[in-house]
Amino acid sequence: MYAQERQQEILRLARDSGRVDVLSLSDTFQVTAETIRRDLKTLDRAGLLRRVHGGAIPAGRLDFEPDLAEREGTAADQKDRIARAARAELPAEGSVILDAGTTVARLAAELPVESTLTVVTHSLPTAARLADHPGVQLHLVGGRVRHRTRAAVDAWALRAYAEIRADVLFLAANGFSAQGGLTTPDLAEAAVKRAAVAAARRVVLLADSAKHGQEHFARFADLADVDLLITDAGLAPEDAAAVERAGTRVLRVPVDGRPDPAGASA
Repeated sequence: MYAQERQQEILRLARDSGRVDVLSLSDTFQVTAETIRRDLKTLDRAGLLRRVHGGAIPAGRLDFEPDLAEREGTAADQKDRIARAARAELPAEGSVILDAGTTVARLAAELPVESTLTVVTHSLPTAARLADHPGVQLHLVGGRVRHRTRAAVDAWALRAYAEIRADVLFLAANGFSAQGGLTTPDLAEAAVKRAAVAAARRVVLLADSAKHGQEHFARFADLADVDLLITDAGLAPEDAAAVERAGTRVLRVPVDGRPDPAGASA
């Protein structure tokens, strides 16, 4: 088990029982007490647990994600426009990775039925949308399915992404900024996103402007790892300029749905 996965499980145990202790965690995960203390220190610094004598208790605020149904209805118009604009970034042929995320799932719905792309995804909703496309060579990455996002995570998913090299990744994030990079609340989900970034030659981030400036517990990439950000016109020009200075081209989609080719300069 990776350290990030173990820390996420420690966080879950603390939430369920109200307290965790070093000796029990050491026995559960078959690691040394010192390793567990380092894990608790990491979670304490992130504000997710509060260390007490012999263990830790949940902090007042845990960084939980809204469930899939709630996220589907958030910024729906912006997500639809972003997905339509992202369709222009699909290669004519070759392979793409579709990350788990509601905006990326909307892009999957935009794929032409006659498309002959090879598509790799660890998202069950995205795979379901493409299962009836006869020309698409669909590869579903396996692993433990997180109920909150319907995405496969953990070792199986990480191994699968380590074995491929795709032309383009369409990536999702819960938060992004020039300073904080790309973040998400869940450590296991972050690990899979990191592996997907490493598996692609080009990375396109699909994120509505409300996610700008948000920072969550698990950081999985820098903006320098992203070639193109497609967002909506709610991202202020000065914020778009900061993103571009970090090395990412920005495409803002206004209400009329036509992407702004000037990016941050508009």
